Amino acid sequence: QVQLVESGGGLVQAGGSLRLSCAASERTFRSYTMAWFRRAPGKEREFVAGISWSGIDTSYSDSVKGRFTISRASARDNTNNTVYLQMNSLKPEDTATYYCTARMNYARVTDRSDEYDYWGQGTQVTVSS
Repeated sequence: QVQLVESGGGLVQAGGSLRLSCAASERTFRSYTMAWFRRAPGKEREFVAGISWSGIDTSYSDSVKGRFTISRASARDNTNNTVYLQMNSLKPEDTATYYCTARMNYARVTDRSDEYDYWGQGTQVTVSS
């Protein structure tokens, strides 16, 4: 069973930055496509960003494009099982619980949550106006 542990959430003022981290328990992390989703109060879970197993392909929702950056260590680096989400120019509407998720077996990035295999517990991000 793969465990994903998120960290880095917190309270920040609008215009500020946060960096979320997601550490995976498996050494086969290199074969996982990774993504971040978020759920705001009263709203459905939505795709934020995804990165392929190789790190070459990335995808972002329109609402975060240009402000958020997803990254991971090189696929040849088997010592770093972590994916990051750098969030800049934060807005109050970015307030949500952010979830890290993994899709196995060198699968492509998708914005469909039901196509991911493992999920973290989430980390809260609150942006004050």
